[in-house]
Amino acid sequence: MLENEAHHDPLNLTEERCSEKDRRRFISTFEVVTSGFLYLGCDTEPFFADFPEPKTDREKTRASIRDLMIAIGAQSCTNTPEHLQIERFFFTRGQSRAFTNFLEDPSLDLIRTFLLMSFYMFGACRRNAAFMYLGVAARSAVAVGLHEDLSGSNHQEQQERSKLWMSLCVLDLLASSILGRPAATATLQTDRPDLNLQASIMAETTLIASYQLSLILNQIVNRMYGDKAASIDSAELLLAKINQWSENLSTPLRTQDNDENPDEAQEHVIGNLHVACSYHFAVILLTRPFLISTLSVRLAQLHQSHSVNEIGRIPEEEPAHSRLAAACIDSAVYMLQTCLEVHQSGLLLRNMCILKAFVFAAALVLGFSMFTHRDVDTEIDSAFTGALSILHMLAQQSAQAAHYLEILSLLEVAINQQRQRLASQARQRRSQYVSRIFSLNDKPQSSSAQSNNENRPTLPTSLLPQGGPFYPWIPQGEGPATATPPVLDGAFLDWEGMELPLWDSFPFTEPGSSVL
Repeated sequence: MLENEAHHDPLNLTEERCSEKDRRRFISTFEVVTSGFLYLGCDTEPFFADFPEPKTDREKTRASIRDLMIAIGAQSCTNTPEHLQIERFFFTRGQSRAFTNFLEDPSLDLIRTFLLMSFYMFGACRRNAAFMYLGVAARSAVAVGLHEDLSGSNHQEQQERSKLWMSLCVLDLLASSILGRPAATATLQTDRPDLNLQASIMAETTLIASYQLSLILNQIVNRMYGDKAASIDSAELLLAKINQWSENLSTPLRTQDNDENPDEAQEHVIGNLHVACSYHFAVILLTRPFLISTLSVRLAQLHQSHSVNEIGRIPEEEPAHSRLAAACIDSAVYMLQTCLEVHQSGLLLRNMCILKAFVFAAALVLGFSMFTHRDVDTEIDSAFTGALSILHMLAQQSAQAAHYLEILSLLEVAINQQRQRLASQARQRRSQYVSRIFSLNDKPQSSSAQSNNENRPTLPTSLLPQGGPFYPWIPQGEGPATATPPVLDGAFLDWEGMELPLWDSFPFTEPGSSVL
């Protein structure tokens, strides 16, 4: 996991050098980039205007919310020296104000402050700090009773508290599932009759949809990964819940309103994009263990068909696993196609801290699928190329996005080498009477090395030369490796009885496992 270092340059926190017009622009950008994930549930208009230096702890907390909103907005704009200075200034001042006696008076504003600091840290590629800030926000929410039934409160207070609780759960459950760490609110999810928030604006509509989906995502993590019992019945039951959720989505979440002004239209589109990507990510997370199982069989079959030596009996694909694997691939394709449409429309922001992890996860699914397929699927290839294009744009301001791009670029090279190898072997089988005798790319080999290579089955070592969670049977470290799936007593291991870490180390199966 890539983690950027913190900046400790001294800043003059008394001169903000940001006009009211710029503050308004950055706060509007903040509302766009957090659409579908966070909704603070309070009126943001007072944050636009100038107000005097805060004196009390409550005033300092409110001022920190304003500073952090501006910082996140500046972080999401083009990375110019001026924007970078504004971003760091307002975050540092907001963070300083938030830590002023913050533990002595937990409040709704304090929860908002730590939610915003967490979101900013995700965008700054400092996910450990973001994860800790989420924990403080969660414990503060428990301290003020946000996790309890609020049926006795007045309607306005109930609505405000419900919005904030939903925002906390959405960011906590999403980020934790991506990082592969236990969520702070996971054990606090109960039937909440008070959460009957009636959406009056688009921001509330996307928040409710994201919250309902995050509860299903929590069940996926617990059943498929936490319990290490990835059964077909559990997967189909959870898929039914996801499908029911999608069928209940309102029309505004599926379409774009052409009558909105540009700022509202962008917030609407990004909010819908975040909801759609969360949906596809939930499907990927649910079905990916079965994809790994299916692809391992296909890879073994592929190499047996091109190997001179007989490897042994290779099992056929389990039909149920193949159907779930197809759902995983389709969901990854749909996610990347949707992201590419928004990217080509020019509506994506320069820093999308959650979206980049979604894109990377989907691209990995397609990349490994492409590696194990003999035939080229143009739709899958186009979606994979689209992911590289999106990450290339985000990499200009995100070291984590650049790291994702590097990994996928290496995977793309391995895919091309695999396809060239398979095509060459196919030609060799067809051309029994002719062979190529000279190439500039061929290197001379010793007779002993050539003899060893002739007796060794073809191996995609360019992809995972030292093994890993996707091919656990490839030994770690140096030495020869075989591309055969695990076999015990001559029989392929049955999926239903397998330990999940053998196939998928994401999440909760290895210390520090992460995909973000």
